Amino acid sequence: MSEDDASDTFKVGEFYSSEQIQRALSVGNAGGIRACVGAENVVRRIVVLTAFPSARQAKENPYHDRIEGDILFYTGAGRAGDQTLAGVNKRIPQQPKTSFPIYGFVIERSRRDPKIGPKRWRFLGLLEYIRHYPDSQADLHGAIRKVWAFEFRIIRDAGNIEVKNDYLMSEKLICASRSRRDHVMDEAEILPMETPGELVLDPGKVELMRARLLGVAPQRFEHLISDLLTRTGFEKVSVTKYSQDGGIDVNAFAGRLMWPLKDMLVQVQAKRWLHTVGRKEVAELRGSCNGRNKTVARGGAKA
Repeated sequence: MSEDDASDTFKVGEFYSSEQIQRALSVGNAGGIRACVGAENVVRRIVVLTAFPSARQAKENPYHDRIEGDILFYTGAGRAGDQTLAGVNKRIPQQPKTSFPIYGFVIERSRRDPKIGPKRWRFLGLLEYIRHYPDSQADLHGAIRKVWAFEFRIIRDAGNIEVKNDYLMSEKLICASRSRRDHVMDEAEILPMETPGELVLDPGKVELMRARLLGVAPQRFEHLISDLLTRTGFEKVSVTKYSQDGGIDVNAFAGRLMWPLKDMLVQVQAKRWLHTVGRKEVAELRGSCNGRNKTVARGGAKA
């Protein structure tokens, strides 16, 4: 093994080869989720590898992974057919019990470029598991399938991660992360919403529409919600300043056709999320708005 392939330290933002990741972290050489398991089947560390495909690559990579702020939205292992919460997928939710390190990498360099060399994986940082939930996505063949989706908080200020001390460092960083955010965990596993029996949806059309919504930039999504409110009878609809808006994205007043509620101010927080908005987010929204007003949380990309 060459010196270039041996790495005992990982730095956020630096690029590494697949061989470096495999050998230094003692994980396998295949799959997007790779676990290092020690004695008595205890997880020592996990490596999560992701990619954000272009439209051309979407058919080869059916996963809907993306990063928004410091949150990584990640689809579990299994490229075709229904996924199960088994194997490496079931290992991830075990992190809150022992705080084992989860390394996050994203591929950003093409293997077709001979000038790049083997170092194509950028180290995102250590990941803090937040929650997981069942979802529906299109597989490699365009068929709708059940998957498991995970959310991680990316700990970018980790600095240099020494592999020999990564377990203790992970425990310390996750503890600090939760303390800074007054961490209150909603249900770790979010169950799917039931669809009313009389409402019949075409899964293919639903998936296509949701894919389009997920492709809308966050700021444009707020204007999309504003347009929707205007078309449904609200008046004096306005979008707040994108940053430092206090948690309120759109203000609107009930229109004349809503005469029992006419002139009631409705304040909306638009969240382009895959999952249902949780109690924590609703509580934060309530604290941001006028207590006399109607507050609405919208998970616009939720099928």
